[in-house]
Amino acid sequence: MPSNILFLMTDQHRADTLGAYGNALAATPVLDELARTGTRFDRWYTPTAICTPARASLLTGQAPFRHRVLANHERNVGYLEDLEEGSFTFVEALRENGYNTGLVGKWHAGTEKNAADFGFDGPDLPGWHNPVDNEDYLGFLRERDLPPYRISDRIRGTLPNGGPGNLLAARLHQPVEATFEYYLATRTIELLERYAADGERDGKPFFLELNFFGPHLPYIVPDAYFDMFDPEQIELPKSIAETFEGKPPVQRNYSAHWTFDTMPLEVTRKLIAIYWGYVALIDEQIGRVMDALERLGLVDDTAVFFTCDHGEFTGSHRLHDKGPAMYEDIYRTPGILRVPGGEAGQVRTEFVSLLDATATILDLAGIDPSPAIDSRSLLPMARGEQQPDWAQDIVCEFHGHHFPYPQRMLRDDRYKLVVNPDSVNELYDLHADPDELLNAYDHPEMLSVRQRMMKRLYNVLRERGDNFYHWMTTMYDVGEVDYDPTQSGLDETTYRASGEASLA
Repeated sequence: MPSNILFLMTDQHRADTLGAYGNALAATPVLDELARTGTRFDRWYTPTAICTPARASLLTGQAPFRHRVLANHERNVGYLEDLEEGSFTFVEALRENGYNTGLVGKWHAGTEKNAADFGFDGPDLPGWHNPVDNEDYLGFLRERDLPPYRISDRIRGTLPNGGPGNLLAARLHQPVEATFEYYLATRTIELLERYAADGERDGKPFFLELNFFGPHLPYIVPDAYFDMFDPEQIELPKSIAETFEGKPPVQRNYSAHWTFDTMPLEVTRKLIAIYWGYVALIDEQIGRVMDALERLGLVDDTAVFFTCDHGEFTGSHRLHDKGPAMYEDIYRTPGILRVPGGEAGQVRTEFVSLLDATATILDLAGIDPSPAIDSRSLLPMARGEQQPDWAQDIVCEFHGHHFPYPQRMLRDDRYKLVVNPDSVNELYDLHADPDELLNAYDHPEMLSVRQRMMKRLYNVLRERGDNFYHWMTTMYDVGEVDYDPTQSGLDETTYRASGEASLA
């Protein structure tokens, strides 16, 4: 029987903000309980650490290079901004198979097309952060006689040009009941009640996605969350010792863009504390939705996902936000799945991706996946089954934010390789250097590791049809080449061993 599906998604969310992922100070009882009663994936990665491409990948089950929506509208540098007509999306497949489909919250998976264009019910809430001027939200405040959005205690650094840096955090002068997060949870509960009634009347299953705009920066929260954690209790990330020695210069430039060195470390501690408070606020609002799920008698018939689009630096590597640096902080994210009849309390260590949520949604609905997707169902894992044929590594990609910047990454149990065509490549030993401070790419003792991983990345990209591999063919040791990388066919001596035919 097809399962109901509740998909809970945050934006720019570090895994280490949750108690279930080892944070002893975290105030996340709701998500920790979801992990306790379901499956926590310890190696859940985003296909790309930027909002719109990652969300388009969830919709389509395709890697970003394939769907080609590669940048956020706000910083687009010429890439597609909407999926092409006729693109497969899981939501349309669900609707064709009798599902109610709703989305409340952040869309940000296209510019001209909104969630309703793909068949989602729910208010239209465009933009990259809480749209506090949205008419539906303002009506919500008026109906309840709640005060409007107002902030103070702004935290920001100084840009290289002397101007004020991006707003990183602020104190919100609204009660919890007026916050955008509370509003989103309320609208989700209303839609959940409607779908529950439909299910009782005609047996119609539902897919309901709640997308918070946070804890994306700027972290704007009421007093109770702004001051929830004592900054003196915050342990700074070890990678705050980053020197950028031997690293791609773009990382140092991004650090200047995010004004890290213009603020004392005490401010970084406070920013992390506020960020954790923001996560606590969201956890509480998810709790309201989970309580409604129980009140409506839907728990046993509903699969529940929790994940996000990508992570956040919060001072790690002297950076904020995300960008052209493929560190674990922004690529490894939380991923929790509880399914009816699934294994409770298990932790899976296979490499999985936000991409795999697409095939899992289809599997829960009893729909065969499209052959065009780069996605594998996680349902067998959530049921406790072994997966001996599962890949022992994962590939991620990046295409730019503010400017084009192509990168590809291969991560396995111990090592991570990052290929940066315009700069130095990176290789990290995550057992010896979990904070990714030492780029060992040129270290002689790492030669065999580098060669092995470069060949593996090259072969995976070729198999997927990702043309990034063409650069790798001519620039790195990728092993024996079985085609003419010049693509000219004009010289019979070019890669003769590859069987190239001579001209007649």
